[in-house]
Amino acid sequence: MRQLLQKHLHPLSERHPALLHVVTATADLLRSMAIKPYTPRQRPAELALRGKYHSLHSVHCQLYKEKGDGRRPTIVVGGFVPDATEALEFQRPLLRQYGSIYYLNFPRNGFSQELFCAQLSDLIADLNRQGRRPVLLGVSFGAGLLVHFLRQATEEIHGMLRGLLLISPVLCTDDLVRPKGERAGGVRMLESNLRKILEVDPADREGLHKQVERARRCFYALFEAGAENRPLRSRHLAIRHRIFGVLEHTSALGGYQRVLALRDFAAPRGGASVFDGPTLFLAAEDEASILVPGSPTLGLLEDQSRFRHLFPNGTTRVVASPDPADPVPHASLIFHQHCYNPRLGHWLERLHREPLWAAV
Repeated sequence: MRQLLQKHLHPLSERHPALLHVVTATADLLRSMAIKPYTPRQRPAELALRGKYHSLHSVHCQLYKEKGDGRRPTIVVGGFVPDATEALEFQRPLLRQYGSIYYLNFPRNGFSQELFCAQLSDLIADLNRQGRRPVLLGVSFGAGLLVHFLRQATEEIHGMLRGLLLISPVLCTDDLVRPKGERAGGVRMLESNLRKILEVDPADREGLHKQVERARRCFYALFEAGAENRPLRSRHLAIRHRIFGVLEHTSALGGYQRVLALRDFAAPRGGASVFDGPTLFLAAEDEASILVPGSPTLGLLEDQSRFRHLFPNGTTRVVASPDPADPVPHASLIFHQHCYNPRLGHWLERLHREPLWAAV
């Protein structure tokens, strides 16, 4: 159905811009039929925090489920934008081959790292009670959240997981923001915006709103730069509509509290291992367009002994484009799915076949 709509409606939409609204609405409708809200039957970790927040709703992640064919679920955590439900639009069919997909979308008017970890713990335990061990998949900032979660999670939680996927991970503030005055390699647009947000006085509401608004325009520009000179199909247009909706409706406080969560991440320079299970670290070939020189996370790619210390059963891979004129930038899952999907598919197939081979 979706392929037929794309085949016949897209050429018409190019000649008649008014049809873009019809195409986008149709794609959204098809998607909403597949992805539905989900609530674990038991939520002890989340409910234990109920009295701690003045407004639990403002910092509560929205959880969604998309039914898959197998019994190997995936839990998806997106970056600053887009939402988890949009971040892997072109990887959904691949993930559904193995099991249902669970998405954690960040709240619009706040963020609590503590509550996020509680919700994730409850979801993992809920799936284990169903006899299923999920794969955790994080993109950019979402990958950093997962690593932070695993650093403090119990051994019991670790044992409930099948694997870990980190796509263009941002594991600490030093990946995106250097000390003031360091300009080697140029200052990135996102770096400049995040530095100003971190420096603003949270009591200065006008100043906070101004700096978050600058960051909002930065994310608009990053998406448009990725879309430049590309044919946008109905799914691209629908994603664009939803991404811009997230940017428009995320409050200054919501954006600010996500940046504060990033500031609390521990740099991956040492300490105990993060996760002993199967791990795939996928870095884009042009991460340097977003990550700063000296990024600790990019340093893991160059220091495999340190990477293996943190992720003993881990693998690092660089995602590259076959077209030298179109290198893969940071977390470009939407525009470079043809580069990411073979890597993801190979690792997932091997991961989910391992129990069978072990039995043989």
